[in-house]
Amino acid sequence: MSGMSERAEAPRSKPSASKPCPICGKPAVAEFRPFCTRRCANVDLNRWLGGLYAVPVKDDEDEDGERKGEAES
Repeated sequence: MSGMSERAEAPRSKPSASKPCPICGKPAVAEFRPFCTRRCANVDLNRWLGGLYAVPVKDDEDEDGERKGEAES
C-alpha cells in the first residue's frame, strides 16, 4: 500500500521553446502561451484595459486628400 501514501503531483506545463514571456522574459509555458504564468497574462490584460497599449489611428481623408469635416475656404 505504499502507492496510496504517495502524493500525486499535478501535471506541470512544460516550457515551450518559442519566444520568451513578453512581460518578464522567462520561458513561455504552453498552458499560458505566450506568457509564463497566469500572473503575467493578467498583467498584460490589465495594461490593455487600463489604456497603456493603444493602436495608432490615422484620420480619414476623402479622395481629394482633405480631412473629413474640414470646410473649404
